Amino acid sequence: MEQEGQYVPLSWSAVDEGTLQLIGHVHITETMQRIPGAWISRGNGQESLPSLRSPVFTGAGSCGAFFMAGDSISLRAPGFCNINQLFDANTEQAGRIEVIKGPATALYGSNALHGVINVLSAAPSAINALSVEAGPYDYYRGKYAYGAVNGAHGISLRLNGTTDGGYKDDSGYDQQKLTARYDYQGDVWQVTSVIDYANLNQETAGFVQGFKAYEDEDIKDSNPNPEAYRDVRSVRAYSRASRALGEQHTLVLTPYLRDNDMDFLMHFLPWQPLEENGHSSLGFQGAVHSDFASWNWVNGIDLDYTDGWLKETQDGDFSPNQPAGVHYDYQVDALNAALFSQVSWRSGALELSAGLRLDYTGYDYDNRTGDGAACAPEATACRFFRPADRDDSFTNLSANAGASYALDDNHVGYLRLASGFRAPQAAELYRLQSGQRVADLDAEELENIELGLRGTVAGVLAYDTSVYYMEKEEVIFQDSNRQNISGASTSHYGLEISLDYRLAENWYLNGAASFARHRYDSSTDLLGSTSDIKGNDIDTAPRRFGSAQLGWEFNADSVAELEWVYLGSYYLNADNTAKYDGHSLLNLRVSSQLSSRWHGTLRVTNLLDEDYAERADFAFGNYRYFVGQPLGAYLEVGYAL
Repeated sequence: MEQEGQYVPLSWSAVDEGTLQLIGHVHITETMQRIPGAWISRGNGQESLPSLRSPVFTGAGSCGAFFMAGDSISLRAPGFCNINQLFDANTEQAGRIEVIKGPATALYGSNALHGVINVLSAAPSAINALSVEAGPYDYYRGKYAYGAVNGAHGISLRLNGTTDGGYKDDSGYDQQKLTARYDYQGDVWQVTSVIDYANLNQETAGFVQGFKAYEDEDIKDSNPNPEAYRDVRSVRAYSRASRALGEQHTLVLTPYLRDNDMDFLMHFLPWQPLEENGHSSLGFQGAVHSDFASWNWVNGIDLDYTDGWLKETQDGDFSPNQPAGVHYDYQVDALNAALFSQVSWRSGALELSAGLRLDYTGYDYDNRTGDGAACAPEATACRFFRPADRDDSFTNLSANAGASYALDDNHVGYLRLASGFRAPQAAELYRLQSGQRVADLDAEELENIELGLRGTVAGVLAYDTSVYYMEKEEVIFQDSNRQNISGASTSHYGLEISLDYRLAENWYLNGAASFARHRYDSSTDLLGSTSDIKGNDIDTAPRRFGSAQLGWEFNADSVAELEWVYLGSYYLNADNTAKYDGHSLLNLRVSSQLSSRWHGTLRVTNLLDEDYAERADFAFGNYRYFVGQPLGAYLEVGYAL
């Protein structure tokens, strides 16, 4: 149910449909850089590594730190996340993207640890429009939007298809997305039904290697892994039905299903195995929303049953410890069940809120290949170990409490305390290495405190600021013996600022800035580190980043926008001995309604043609980079049918 966002005592941001259309992102990072505290590190093609009040995490369960959803339903099943999973959502044609920073309310469960990205489908409205777009390196995209409302019935259809030849040699992708939505507003029941489909076929370019290789004209557009690819398909469908139960209560019932499968060559590993994975889920969300004068109370249940599987194979021998053949082949039945209660009370200038969530995750693991090492007996340190069949379960309780106070009609301050958790992912439990027979892992837990102030000044400046401190315990990591263990500690603290300033009647200036530090708080025996890392910055965690947009609305329905994107320096390893210097980029967008039916948009990216890395990395003793694209222009022409 919707709330008055000004008074909600937590840190949140949103990007509306009009801004999404202006940005016209080729990759979701172009939109998310407007969100303070959020950075989506782009890989090749449509790949990404997200961060929300966090470093960019890597590893089997790193995606478990974030709850990524479509219309509040997780894009991937609990326990089966994928770090790139935002490419499953039709962000290009969403009605709105909402972001919560830090542990979310009791309405979100496992994985809502560092935050939530919720992609909302576009509601039905009168529209029938087609657009085509062309850009550099054989980039072409077509988009179609249709909507109609007839009495109690509404339809919304969003469809797009993209082909990209790729800046790097032997790279590129073809992608198709569809979101179909039907709304019914009856006298008793109100129903929203949505089908989301996404398909990606990508020829993936690997890292270029060598210190500052992204500046080397001879290799920065090369592809060391022309054989790499990623094929992904996802389907989600739900029907959300609500009705009044008397004057004070509303019942909301949401059954849903999801189906995902993905094949990709793990080009980032020297032995390049093939991973095939997938899962099918049935789920149900049920809640009762109650309004009692100054009180709003939500009580509910979440259920998610998933049948998941993973297989990893290798064509040729790399070494006795990385042999050809089947490395892993397992199937997991998983059940996630939760009870939650979230309440808020408002009287005058004061609003209080609190919530509790009890969450259970259970796994029934079936090893479909031989138990033990995947190598021949003479191998001395086999990289792959398959545990025997087993069951695992995790039960967690999370809580939150907050208060907001209206200092006057224009300014609201808030204080929030919240805890979050994430259960171990299936890959962390069952994709073991170096002879580890059992991964005895605990759920990660995070405690958060934050203070915020938001409001408006003189009707021309809107601002939202927050400061936070978070401690995370039982952090799951891979130790120097390549075994998955938990027990590390980290801390995270920072300041986030968002500004929207109306300079003049037809000029605006927007900005988003994050100042943060993410560090190791324990002497962790982390794989790859050679020193005591306690007190060090966590790798791939820039202390400063943000963006600013200067816009000129030069005509009705016409705007020109100059954008500055800044990413500060960050360390590439836990020892803090390797570093990326950061970068600044300029982008330009001009969008205009050319006539009653025709619309045009020009987007120029990397206006100053800077050499930079979308993602920097240090592994296997080498600097590695995904190279950012040079200056490029994208022209889109739209027609209202």
